[in-house]
Amino acid sequence: MADIYELFIVLNLRGSLSDEEAAELRWHLGLGAKPDTLHIISGFPAVTEDDCGELVVEDHPVPLLSRQGEAWKIDGALVSVLLRPEPAGQGPWALTVRQEIHPDEFDLTGELLSWLAAKADDRHRSAASTVHVGWTRFCESDRFEPLMVRGGKVEWP
Repeated sequence: MADIYELFIVLNLRGSLSDEEAAELRWHLGLGAKPDTLHIISGFPAVTEDDCGELVVEDHPVPLLSRQGEAWKIDGALVSVLLRPEPAGQGPWALTVRQEIHPDEFDLTGELLSWLAAKADDRHRSAASTVHVGWTRFCESDRFEPLMVRGGKVEWP
């Protein structure tokens, strides 16, 4: 049995994304090239072994919500869509994501979701420090659980 969860995000983001933020978010969604400098999540630590058998922590940036195509465990399709408001700069950005995620990915993905929560339109806020960013579902369950960011921290299942 795999510890795979379905992650479903539907958010409207305030129209105040800078060009750099939008480019980095597109990269995380698999919709654009990797920017030269990453600001949303600046470190992607990965433990590797060097030639002498010593453990070394290296930085290996990877887009976090970029899988596209057929899902492996949750059936259906994996997608990430980001639509820019029209006319440019007016109104909210529309974000929809459906991905498979393993608990090992919760920390880094949580950083991205916390950043998204800070950019979320007010309609997603149930209280000053609580943002409903989407839903999660364990791959063998038929019940979706709300995914909330409270005080800047994701409340994973």
